[in-house]
Amino acid sequence: MKKKLFKILKILIFSILALIIITFATLYFSLNEKLPEGKTGPEADNFALKIQEAVRHDKYVNTDYLQWTFRNKNHYLWNKKTNRVEVTIDNIMVKLDLANPKKSSVYKNGTITLGADTEKMIQNALDNFNNDSFWVVAPHKLFDEGVTRKLVTLKNGSKGLLVSYSAGGTTPGDSYLWKVDQNYLPTSYKMWVSIIPIGGIEATWEDWKTTKSGAYLSQKHKLLGFGIPISNLKAWNK
Repeated sequence: MKKKLFKILKILIFSILALIIITFATLYFSLNEKLPEGKTGPEADNFALKIQEAVRHDKYVNTDYLQWTFRNKNHYLWNKKTNRVEVTIDNIMVKLDLANPKKSSVYKNGTITLGADTEKMIQNALDNFNNDSFWVVAPHKLFDEGVTRKLVTLKNGSKGLLVSYSAGGTTPGDSYLWKVDQNYLPTSYKMWVSIIPIGGIEATWEDWKTTKSGAYLSQKHKLLGFGIPISNLKAWNK
């Protein structure tokens, strides 16, 4: 009886694994896209400048504070002028020094924490900040150090901007193809990133908000039909 049950269980496990592999393979071959070709130069840079004008980049640069919650669980209060950010995840709060993460401090349930785990907590806060802040301020990072900008002709004949990051963040080497409306306001981007094995997955940029500092920020994204909520989004000056 036990051998028969084990055999049935083994068949069931292999069937589930086969189904997962077939599903992933189907998704990969139906959705995966190669990184598009594009052209660097003044036209690409001018396109990027028009995007930044649409999102009021000058106001963003002069913003003192940014605050938001990502996916209803990761909370951020970023002092852009001092380059420090309070990252709160569950009962852990990290006062993150972006210029020198080793100088960051960790608090657990409101009490400062020391020990071997603090380095991991700081790295986790930094990794989450790099990812979660990108979903808020990516259009303001088109001219960061190590960025390559290429103008791409899309399938419908319109233009898009391919932005590749060779340095910075947690996963250098990622690329994003921005699509914009007639006013150069971003509507979505396609991603070629290390954490997603399928290239060209598209995420929307919606529900744009004018903040107190004047910066124009997106509060809503959708990826494969699933929402990526950004709540409590605020930007202000002293």
